[in-house]
Amino acid sequence: MNFKNALELEHPLQVVGTSNAYHAILANQIGFNAIYLSGSGVSTASLGLPDLGLISIDDILLDVRRITEVCDLPILVDVDAGGGGALVIHRMTRMMENNGVTAIHIEDQVSSKRCGHRPGKKLVQPSEMCDRVKTCVDARNSDDFFVIARTDALGVEGIDKALERATMYVSAGADAIFAESVSDIDDYKKFKDITGVPVLANITEFGKTPLFSLPELREAEVDIVLYPLTAFRAASNAAYKAYDEIRSKGTQKNILNTLQTREDTYRYINYYHYEEKLDQLFGEN
Repeated sequence: MNFKNALELEHPLQVVGTSNAYHAILANQIGFNAIYLSGSGVSTASLGLPDLGLISIDDILLDVRRITEVCDLPILVDVDAGGGGALVIHRMTRMMENNGVTAIHIEDQVSSKRCGHRPGKKLVQPSEMCDRVKTCVDARNSDDFFVIARTDALGVEGIDKALERATMYVSAGADAIFAESVSDIDDYKKFKDITGVPVLANITEFGKTPLFSLPELREAEVDIVLYPLTAFRAASNAAYKAYDEIRSKGTQKNILNTLQTREDTYRYINYYHYEEKLDQLFGEN
């Protein structure tokens, strides 16, 4: 199944961030139809760095390969500003597709980007972003590979310029629009009406976008709802509390009821299947 197929299964399509391969397995277990790898997630979870354009495409691909090896859900990947000029973006797109990615989003910030919910963002000219989109579209082997254009213009230039940019990006070949830092839910419909393509809502915690509910977003005609770092934030907070408990109390006895059991972990990663294979290969006859 690819990302386009997933869009046909539910409306809007819920896409959850999976910052590692095990979280991808859990998302699949719960029943999601698509998953997401965030550039911010790669920066923080894999490298311990801030989301300021410090990671490379190879850093992203390393996590992509780990996830696609164990999970066959369609994966949307954040490729930030593409990693370089046209030839670099072309190669990046091919590498993503060749490693099992079925959708990417590329943005109109400068290469030294900032988090989409922070001040001080700088945008490239619309023509440069159009070239990024055209390059991604040209590089894909299959028309089913989904190219989403993200614009950060709403918080920098205002709604009118953002809509103008979105229209240009669709004309350049973008399959969908990701409008970042939306604060007014009615703006989603404006993007949908003016572009005529699917619109993505980024429902990230502690940012500029309110935590709109699924029914509210459906009413606003949003097609894709992204939850990029919810699981990562939950896991990180739980890990911090567990470390604090062990350090302060000298035991984990009091938090056992908050931990995933060994049995559940084994079940989700199909541990016993691998163990049985070892027995078949090397066990006594």
